Amino acid sequence: MDILFVADPLDRFRIYKDSTYAMMAEAARRGHTLYACEPRHLAWTGGDVEANARRFAIVGDGADLKRDTWYAADPAAARSLKSFGAVIMRKDPPFDMEYVTSTWLLELAERGGARIFNKPQSIRDHSEKLAIGEFPQFVAPTLVTRDPARLRAFHEEHGDVILKPLDGMGGMGVFRVKADGMNLGSIIEMLSHDGARSVMAQKFIPEIKAGDKRILLIGGQPVPYSLARIPQGNEVRGNLAAGGLGVAQPLTGRDREIADTLGPVLAARGLLLVGLDAIGDWLTEVNVTSPTCFREIMEQTGFDVAGMFIDALERAAG
Repeated sequence: MDILFVADPLDRFRIYKDSTYAMMAEAARRGHTLYACEPRHLAWTGGDVEANARRFAIVGDGADLKRDTWYAADPAAARSLKSFGAVIMRKDPPFDMEYVTSTWLLELAERGGARIFNKPQSIRDHSEKLAIGEFPQFVAPTLVTRDPARLRAFHEEHGDVILKPLDGMGGMGVFRVKADGMNLGSIIEMLSHDGARSVMAQKFIPEIKAGDKRILLIGGQPVPYSLARIPQGNEVRGNLAAGGLGVAQPLTGRDREIADTLGPVLAARGLLLVGLDAIGDWLTEVNVTSPTCFREIMEQTGFDVAGMFIDALERAAG
Protein backbone atom coordinates (compact mmCIF):
# COMPACT_ATOMS: atom_id res chain seq x y z
CA MET A 1 0.00 0.00 0.00
CA ASP A 2 0.96 3.64 -0.29
CA ILE A 3 2.01 5.03 3.11
CA LEU A 4 2.36 8.75 3.80
CA PHE A 5 4.58 9.83 6.68
CA VAL A 6 3.82 13.31 8.02
CA ALA A 7 7.12 14.10 9.68
CA ASP A 8 10.03 16.46 10.02
CA PRO A 9 12.17 17.02 6.88
CA LEU A 10 13.85 13.83 5.67
CA ASP A 11 17.16 15.68 5.44
CA ARG A 12 17.16 16.06 9.21
CA PHE A 13 16.75 12.37 9.98
CA ARG A 14 19.55 10.73 11.93
CA ILE A 15 18.77 7.26 10.69
CA TYR A 16 21.08 5.46 13.12
CA LYS A 17 18.65 6.37 15.92
CA ASP A 18 15.41 7.42 14.23
CA SER A 19 12.32 5.33 14.96
CA THR A 20 10.45 6.78 11.97
CA TYR A 21 13.26 5.64 9.69
CA ALA A 22 13.01 2.15 11.22
CA MET A 23 9.30 2.12 10.34
CA MET A 24 10.01 3.34 6.81
CA ALA A 25 12.74 0.77 6.20
CA GLU A 26 10.53 -2.11 7.35
CA ALA A 27 7.58 -0.89 5.28
CA ALA A 28 9.80 -0.62 2.20
CA ARG A 29 11.22 -4.10 2.82
CA ARG A 30 7.67 -5.45 2.63
CA GLY A 31 7.01 -3.71 -0.67
CA HIS A 32 4.96 -0.77 0.51
CA THR A 33 5.43 2.54 -1.33
CA LEU A 34 6.66 5.45 0.76
CA TYR A 35 5.63 9.10 0.65
CA ALA A 36 6.58 11.99 2.93
CA CYS A 37 5.43 15.48 3.72
CA GLU A 38 5.67 17.99 6.54
CA PRO A 39 2.65 19.42 8.38
CA ARG A 40 3.10 22.67 6.46
CA HIS A 41 2.37 20.74 3.27
CA LEU A 42 -1.17 19.85 4.37
CA ALA A 43 -4.05 21.86 2.91
CA TRP A 44 -7.82 21.80 3.14
CA THR A 45 -9.26 22.69 -0.26
CA GLY A 46 -12.86 23.16 0.83
CA GLY A 47 -13.92 19.62 0.11
CA ASP A 48 -10.81 17.54 0.71
CA VAL A 49 -7.51 17.50 2.57
CA GLU A 50 -4.43 17.19 0.37
CA ALA A 51 -0.71 16.99 0.92
CA ASN A 52 2.11 18.11 -1.30
CA ALA A 53 3.84 14.79 -0.83
CA ARG A 54 7.02 13.33 -2.26
CA ARG A 55 7.30 9.70 -3.20
CA PHE A 56 10.67 8.40 -2.07
CA ALA A 57 12.71 5.22 -1.93
CA ILE A 58 15.35 4.13 0.56
CA VAL A 59 18.74 3.82 -1.12
CA GLY A 60 22.22 2.65 -0.16
CA ASP A 61 23.38 -0.16 2.07
CA GLY A 62 20.61 -0.65 4.59
CA ALA A 63 23.10 -1.94 7.13
CA ASP A 64 25.02 1.33 6.97
CA LEU A 65 23.15 3.59 9.38
CA LYS A 66 25.82 6.28 9.10
CA ARG A 67 25.42 6.87 5.36
CA ASP A 68 24.87 10.45 4.27
CA THR A 69 22.47 9.68 1.42
CA TRP A 70 19.69 7.32 2.45
CA TYR A 71 16.77 8.26 0.22
CA ALA A 72 15.91 9.39 -3.31
CA ALA A 73 12.74 11.43 -3.77
CA ASP A 74 10.51 12.49 -6.63
CA PRO A 75 9.19 16.04 -6.92
CA ALA A 76 6.28 16.86 -4.64
CA ALA A 77 2.75 16.56 -6.00
CA ALA A 78 -0.65 17.30 -4.48
CA ARG A 79 -2.56 14.20 -3.49
CA SER A 80 -5.65 13.53 -1.38
CA LEU A 81 -4.91 11.94 1.98
CA LYS A 82 -7.78 9.50 1.52
CA SER A 83 -5.96 8.01 -1.48
CA PHE A 84 -3.20 6.59 0.76
CA GLY A 85 -3.49 3.21 2.41
CA ALA A 86 -2.27 4.75 5.66
CA VAL A 87 -1.14 8.16 6.89
CA ILE A 88 1.25 8.10 9.82
CA MET A 89 1.60 11.25 11.93
CA ARG A 90 5.23 11.35 13.09
CA LYS A 91 5.90 15.06 13.54
CA ASP A 92 8.03 15.63 16.62
CA PRO A 93 6.89 18.11 19.27
CA PRO A 94 6.71 20.91 20.36
CA PHE A 95 2.97 20.49 20.62
CA ASP A 96 2.09 24.06 19.69
CA MET A 97 -0.91 25.57 17.88
CA GLU A 98 0.47 24.55 14.50
CA TYR A 99 0.62 20.96 15.74
CA VAL A 100 -3.00 21.27 16.92
CA THR A 101 -3.98 22.71 13.53
CA SER A 102 -2.34 19.70 11.87
CA THR A 103 -4.52 17.37 13.94
CA TRP A 104 -7.62 19.32 12.86
CA LEU A 105 -6.64 18.98 9.21
CA LEU A 106 -5.91 15.28 9.66
CA GLU A 107 -9.24 14.84 11.39
CA LEU A 108 -11.04 16.44 8.45
CA ALA A 109 -9.19 14.02 6.18
CA GLU A 110 -10.21 11.13 8.41
CA ARG A 111 -13.85 12.12 8.17
CA GLY A 112 -13.45 11.99 4.39
CA GLY A 113 -12.14 8.43 4.52
CA ALA A 114 -8.41 8.75 5.23
CA ARG A 115 -6.83 6.26 7.63
CA ILE A 116 -4.67 8.22 10.09
CA PHE A 117 -2.37 6.77 12.76
CA ASN A 118 -2.31 7.82 15.53
CA LYS A 119 -5.90 9.05 15.47
CA PRO A 120 -5.74 12.85 15.29
CA GLN A 121 -8.40 13.50 17.93
CA SER A 122 -6.66 11.14 20.33
CA ILE A 123 -3.29 12.83 19.77
CA ARG A 124 -4.91 16.18 20.54
CA ASP A 125 -6.93 14.94 23.53
CA HIS A 126 -4.05 13.21 25.32
CA SER A 127 -1.78 15.67 27.06
CA GLU A 128 1.42 13.66 27.39
CA LYS A 129 1.90 14.91 30.93
CA LEU A 130 -1.70 15.12 32.17
CA ALA A 131 -2.91 11.83 30.64
CA ILE A 132 -1.53 10.00 33.68
CA GLY A 133 -4.40 11.51 35.68
CA GLU A 134 -6.73 8.90 34.19
CA PHE A 135 -4.71 6.15 35.88
CA PRO A 136 -4.04 7.44 39.43
CA GLN A 137 -3.34 3.96 40.77
CA PHE A 138 -0.01 4.03 38.93
CA VAL A 139 0.98 7.64 39.68
CA ALA A 140 3.31 8.97 42.38
CA PRO A 141 2.12 12.08 44.30
CA THR A 142 1.57 14.74 41.64
CA LEU A 143 0.16 18.25 41.45
CA VAL A 144 -0.73 20.38 38.42
CA THR A 145 -1.45 24.04 39.12
CA ARG A 146 -0.44 27.60 38.31
CA ASP A 147 -0.85 28.62 41.97
CA PRO A 148 2.58 29.33 43.54
CA ALA A 149 1.22 28.74 47.03
CA ARG A 150 0.03 25.24 46.13
CA LEU A 151 3.39 24.43 44.55
CA ARG A 152 5.22 25.64 47.63
CA ALA A 153 2.93 23.58 49.87
CA PHE A 154 3.53 20.49 47.72
CA HIS A 155 7.27 20.96 48.11
CA GLU A 156 6.93 21.45 51.85
CA GLU A 157 4.91 18.23 52.12
CA HIS A 158 7.21 16.02 50.02
CA GLY A 159 10.59 17.71 50.51
CA ASP A 160 12.19 16.53 47.27
CA VAL A 161 10.24 17.26 44.10
CA ILE A 162 10.47 17.54 40.33
CA LEU A 163 8.95 20.58 38.62
CA LYS A 164 8.35 20.67 34.86
CA PRO A 165 6.28 22.43 32.19
CA LEU A 166 3.31 20.64 30.66
CA ASP A 167 4.50 21.21 27.09
CA GLY A 168 8.17 20.29 27.39
CA MET A 169 9.98 17.57 25.47
CA GLY A 170 13.30 15.77 25.77
CA GLY A 171 13.68 16.78 29.41
CA MET A 172 13.56 20.50 28.67
CA GLY A 173 12.60 22.64 31.66
CA VAL A 174 12.79 19.85 34.23
CA PHE A 175 14.06 20.91 37.68
CA ARG A 176 14.69 19.03 40.89
CA VAL A 177 14.22 20.97 44.14
CA LYS A 178 15.50 19.24 47.27
CA ALA A 179 14.42 19.77 50.85
CA ASP A 180 16.37 23.02 51.23
CA GLY A 181 14.10 24.64 48.64
CA MET A 182 17.04 26.21 46.80
CA ASN A 183 15.73 28.45 43.99
CA LEU A 184 12.16 27.16 44.41
CA GLY A 185 10.64 30.62 44.02
CA SER A 186 12.61 31.43 40.89
CA ILE A 187 11.82 28.06 39.30
CA ILE A 188 8.09 28.46 39.98
CA GLU A 189 8.12 31.99 38.55
CA MET A 190 9.96 30.86 35.43
CA LEU A 191 7.96 27.71 34.71
CA SER A 192 4.60 29.31 35.49
CA HIS A 193 5.40 32.59 33.72
CA ASP A 194 4.51 34.37 36.97
CA GLY A 195 1.33 32.35 37.42
CA ALA A 196 0.13 32.49 33.82
CA ARG A 197 0.86 28.84 32.96
CA SER A 198 0.28 25.57 34.78
CA VAL A 199 3.19 23.54 36.14
CA MET A 200 3.49 19.86 37.07
CA ALA A 201 5.09 18.92 40.38
CA GLN A 202 5.88 15.32 41.23
CA LYS A 203 7.42 13.72 44.27
CA PHE A 204 11.01 12.82 43.39
CA ILE A 205 11.34 9.10 42.63
CA PRO A 206 14.81 7.86 43.67
CA GLU A 207 14.60 4.95 41.23
CA ILE A 208 15.45 7.43 38.47
CA LYS A 209 19.03 6.30 39.13
CA ALA A 210 18.07 3.02 37.43
CA GLY A 211 16.52 4.85 34.50
CA ASP A 212 13.44 6.54 33.11
CA LYS A 213 11.88 3.58 31.31
CA ARG A 214 10.20 3.88 27.91
CA ILE A 215 7.58 1.16 27.52
CA LEU A 216 6.21 0.88 23.98
CA LEU A 217 2.63 -0.16 23.28
CA ILE A 218 1.85 -1.21 19.70
CA GLY A 219 -1.76 -2.01 18.88
CA GLY A 220 -2.41 -2.19 22.61
CA GLN A 221 0.31 -4.80 23.20
CA PRO A 222 3.61 -4.09 24.98
CA VAL A 223 6.97 -4.57 23.37
CA PRO A 224 8.60 -7.08 25.78
CA TYR A 225 11.57 -4.77 26.45
CA SER A 226 11.72 -1.25 27.79
CA LEU A 227 14.52 1.22 27.24
CA ALA A 228 15.82 2.50 30.56
CA ARG A 229 17.26 5.96 29.96
CA ILE A 230 19.79 6.36 32.73
CA PRO A 231 20.94 9.82 33.86
CA GLN A 232 24.66 10.42 33.60
CA GLY A 233 26.88 12.21 36.11
CA ASN A 234 24.96 14.67 38.26
CA GLU A 235 22.13 14.96 35.75
CA VAL A 236 18.63 14.24 37.08
CA ARG A 237 17.13 13.73 33.60
CA GLY A 238 17.37 10.40 31.85
CA ASN A 239 16.12 11.60 28.45
CA LEU A 240 18.40 10.59 25.59
CA ALA A 241 18.22 14.18 24.34
CA ALA A 242 19.65 15.26 27.72
CA GLY A 243 22.55 12.79 27.54
CA GLY A 244 20.95 9.77 29.17
CA LEU A 245 22.31 6.29 28.48
CA GLY A 246 19.75 3.94 26.91
CA VAL A 247 19.78 0.37 28.23
CA ALA A 248 17.20 -2.12 26.98
CA GLN A 249 15.83 -4.52 29.57
CA PRO A 250 12.92 -6.95 29.94
CA LEU A 251 9.69 -5.52 31.29
CA THR A 252 9.20 -5.95 35.03
CA GLY A 253 6.00 -7.30 36.54
CA ARG A 254 4.90 -3.77 37.38
CA ASP A 255 5.76 -2.58 33.86
CA ARG A 256 3.50 -5.27 32.45
CA GLU A 257 0.71 -4.43 34.89
CA ILE A 258 0.79 -0.81 33.72
CA ALA A 259 1.03 -1.80 30.05
CA ASP A 260 -1.72 -4.41 30.26
CA THR A 261 -4.05 -1.91 31.96
CA LEU A 262 -3.44 1.03 29.63
CA GLY A 263 -2.89 -0.90 26.39
CA PRO A 264 -6.47 -1.90 25.53
CA VAL A 265 -7.87 1.47 26.65
CA LEU A 266 -5.51 3.51 24.49
CA ALA A 267 -5.72 1.18 21.49
CA ALA A 268 -9.51 1.48 21.52
CA ARG A 269 -9.03 5.23 21.09
CA GLY A 270 -7.07 4.78 17.89
CA LEU A 271 -3.62 5.14 19.42
CA LEU A 272 -1.66 2.56 17.46
CA LEU A 273 1.67 3.52 19.03
CA VAL A 274 2.15 4.82 22.58
CA GLY A 275 5.27 5.39 24.62
CA LEU A 276 4.69 5.04 28.36
CA ASP A 277 7.32 6.52 30.66
CA ALA A 278 7.84 4.92 34.06
CA ILE A 279 10.31 5.45 36.87
CA GLY A 280 10.51 2.53 39.25
CA ASP A 281 6.92 1.42 39.78
CA TRP A 282 5.36 4.74 38.78
CA LEU A 283 3.84 5.96 35.50
CA THR A 284 5.07 9.46 34.68
CA GLU A 285 3.99 10.21 31.07
CA VAL A 286 1.85 8.84 28.22
CA ASN A 287 3.52 9.83 24.92
CA VAL A 288 1.33 9.76 21.81
CA THR A 289 2.80 12.32 19.39
CA SER A 290 5.98 10.65 18.09
CA PRO A 291 7.19 7.92 20.48
CA THR A 292 10.76 6.75 19.92
CA CYS A 293 13.30 4.14 21.14
CA PHE A 294 12.68 1.54 18.39
CA ARG A 295 16.27 1.51 17.21
CA GLU A 296 17.91 1.14 20.63
CA ILE A 297 15.68 -1.77 21.63
CA MET A 298 16.14 -3.49 18.27
CA GLU A 299 19.92 -3.21 18.34
CA GLN A 300 20.36 -4.31 21.95
CA THR A 301 17.83 -7.16 22.10
CA GLY A 302 17.22 -8.27 18.51
CA PHE A 303 13.48 -7.82 19.01
CA ASP A 304 11.93 -6.48 15.80
CA VAL A 305 10.01 -3.46 17.08
CA ALA A 306 9.59 -2.02 13.58
CA GLY A 307 8.22 -5.34 12.35
CA MET A 308 5.70 -5.41 15.20
CA PHE A 309 4.63 -1.87 14.30
CA ILE A 310 4.16 -2.54 10.58
CA ASP A 311 2.27 -5.75 11.43
CA ALA A 312 -0.12 -3.66 13.55
CA LEU A 313 -0.37 -0.97 10.87
CA GLU A 314 -1.25 -3.49 8.17
CA ARG A 315 -3.98 -4.96 10.39
CA ALA A 316 -5.37 -1.54 11.32
CA ALA A 317 -5.33 -0.19 7.76
CA GLY A 318 -7.07 -3.31 6.51
